[in-house]
Amino acid sequence: MAAAPLPRRERVKARFIFNPHSGANRRSPRLRDRAAEFIAHHNWDAHVVATERPRHATELTRRAVEDGCAMVVAIGGDGTMNEVATALIGTPVIFGLIPCGSGNGLGRHLGIPRAGRGALRTLATGRVIEIDAGEVNGFPFFCAAGLGFESLIASRFATLESRGFAGYLRESLRAWRQFEPEPCVIHHAGSAVPVAVFTLAVANSSQYGNNAYIAPGASVHDGLLDLTVVPRVHWSNALPLVWHLFNGSIDRGEGITRLRAGAFAIERTKPGWIHTDGEPRATGRRLEFSVRPRSLRIIVPSTAAGCRFNPRVGCG
Repeated sequence: MAAAPLPRRERVKARFIFNPHSGANRRSPRLRDRAAEFIAHHNWDAHVVATERPRHATELTRRAVEDGCAMVVAIGGDGTMNEVATALIGTPVIFGLIPCGSGNGLGRHLGIPRAGRGALRTLATGRVIEIDAGEVNGFPFFCAAGLGFESLIASRFATLESRGFAGYLRESLRAWRQFEPEPCVIHHAGSAVPVAVFTLAVANSSQYGNNAYIAPGASVHDGLLDLTVVPRVHWSNALPLVWHLFNGSIDRGEGITRLRAGAFAIERTKPGWIHTDGEPRATGRRLEFSVRPRSLRIIVPSTAAGCRFNPRVGCG
């Protein structure tokens, strides 16, 4: 794992990208004001810009890179994180994250404090590390991508006015009874593995968010992706699977399939939804997953844990 101090300049040139519809930002615009106060206090050459539509954060980030910014900071949830980080893959620009969404998967995994709990301070005092980025059919992801039930819920969740963990659970319960597992074939390491998918996740980091550990032990530094297949969920196994998910022991769940590799290809019976870091995407029958090792520079707390998995703290 590469680590380095944040470059010290007289004035750090940065761009703060604020999503007014993410989690706490929707309820209060105060965080935008606090970011502006941080910029003024540290005398950075920076300002805050707000997103106006889906995918706008990626456009704003590319513009910041063209303007010569040394850092781009996402103020939002996992969707905003994904849009900003996508435009920084393979560049020397540092990615700063102020997690304030409903899940905050990457922030939790790397030990980045939430908004109001030290996230802004991390930008000035943290260390820079390099992490992997996953990709599926050209769409980058940093926490997890998936198909099956979780992609269906992602497509519905994206349209809800009231989001958050409670909203996610409500939408999941509504769809659960009607959903049928999807037959798929996983191609990896020269083998073809047929599976019946209730949900399938390919993870770069250990969790979805909200400390739901779909890939315990996953590292964002190893050049590998962790695949987890969950079979049909019914009344008799639902509670044990949920317990394992939040306890960091999904490997012990009944019927769980776990694989680890640098690439996967998945064939399903028809085109449909997938998600990347919770954002829904419509794709074809064949899904090609790959990893871009250490392609994103991100700032984390100087005291953040290394890459040893701990379901209570996170890992690198």
